[in-house]
Amino acid sequence: VYHAHREAYQKMFSRMAIQYVIVSAVSGAMGGSASEEFLAESEIGEDTFVRCLQSGYAANVEAVITAVPESRTVDGLPEAQVYDTGDTPTIATLVDWANGAALPQFAGRPVTGADTLKNVLLKVRAPGGEWELLAIGLPGDREVDDKRLGAALDPADYAMLDDADFARYPFLKKGYIGPKALLANGVRYLVDPRVVDGTAWITGADETGKHVVGLVAGRDFTPDGTIEAAEVRDGDPSPDGAGPLVSARGIEIGHIFQLGRKYTDTFSADVLGEDGKPVRLTMGSYGVGVSRLVAVIAEQHHDELGLRWPSSVSPFDVHVVIANKDPEARTGAGELAADLDRLGLEVLLDDRTASPGVKFKDAELLGVPWIVVVGRGWADGVVELRNRFTGESREIAAGTAVAEVASALAEPLP
Repeated sequence: VYHAHREAYQKMFSRMAIQYVIVSAVSGAMGGSASEEFLAESEIGEDTFVRCLQSGYAANVEAVITAVPESRTVDGLPEAQVYDTGDTPTIATLVDWANGAALPQFAGRPVTGADTLKNVLLKVRAPGGEWELLAIGLPGDREVDDKRLGAALDPADYAMLDDADFARYPFLKKGYIGPKALLANGVRYLVDPRVVDGTAWITGADETGKHVVGLVAGRDFTPDGTIEAAEVRDGDPSPDGAGPLVSARGIEIGHIFQLGRKYTDTFSADVLGEDGKPVRLTMGSYGVGVSRLVAVIAEQHHDELGLRWPSSVSPFDVHVVIANKDPEARTGAGELAADLDRLGLEVLLDDRTASPGVKFKDAELLGVPWIVVVGRGWADGVVELRNRFTGESREIAAGTAVAEVASALAEPLP
């Protein structure tokens, strides 16, 4: 059923001539084993996603899985050393100190934020539980992405520690926090997946004005696990190993969840099967953003003159514009519109007394796929048929206009 709805969405959006990307997403509060979003790429979109152009992999930032480097051996690595680093509570000041200290561990190469281990403190509370400390370790050149953090901790609430919180835990030396004090005091410590065994770091020494250089994961500290909370950047390796990731923004127009039996197991929701025995229901959730679809169509199908509705979703099939004040032309235009209506077509008839120029501008702005202009040519038995998408126009005989318009509407348009 999940895949059937996926295919149905693909067909529906294709018929609407909407360009979209299917991205992996987190299930979040909905739960379940799979979730996919249909995003229409847009610079003003509310969602950020990344993709690999080489493989077609796509995911929103909450669902990106970090490509984990291989663990390294700890054999032969120098022992960690504590240094007096002075007033260096930020990554920038710490890097400046390290580059001025000519540390032998770096063999003359410049030290960057990626060589530092930043430890971020927050408090979390599971539903119905109490607040508890949580520390997250990540390379110092990365920031915590709030969306990824929220998705990783869902359904728990969380908040960053404030000064009052730090005052309650004297072992937390703000700006100089290291893994050892965290683990020694029972603080749950989760690290970025890049912090693998054998990697050496510059990090806090748990004393104001001091840092430890060469602290090795898997030898000097062992975290409680990993967490996907760091920002995702352009150029990061794709999880499938096919190439780098690039970012874009999109508007969510559809979402599907494979809920499985998350809820039916909870409520013991069974139905009778073909054999008369109870069968546990399997659930899915599917949604389409109808108003968003209209916005996306307008954004993807417009030009400098106005809208250009795809024929499959246009509010009208044909726009008849009377650009002739002659009574016979007006009568003929009305009859043409009535004949088209009898064919089951949706017809918009502009019989206002406004000038032809105003009517043409309005027709272009409204963007109905086909425009029939009843103008000066009516006296010669011809009307003009305009294609709103291509801008092409041709004269057709008034007597065969209904058939010509019907034939034109059968032509494939975006």
